[in-house]
Amino acid sequence: MSITPERRAELIKEYATAANDTGSPEVQIALLSERISNLTEHLKTHAKDYHSRRGLLMLVGQRRSLLDYLKRKSVKRYQDLIARLNLRR
Repeated sequence: MSITPERRAELIKEYATAANDTGSPEVQIALLSERISNLTEHLKTHAKDYHSRRGLLMLVGQRRSLLDYLKRKSVKRYQDLIARLNLRR
């Protein structure tokens, strides 16, 4: 369910806006999206795992908050990110 360190480094390198960038909204949203997709796959096979479902809903809310923040700060960056991550909004 968690992200391997190699995959995490790969995501950070792909979505970073600067050389040592690990905290920008783009990177945080990309990491959350990866965790959300992993948890979604887990819940497809373990439908009654309500604790993980609660964690998934919390991650989705956190990602939504970061997306709202990014949209407030820069609409262009927001639109580029949702296109790269294939998010609906």
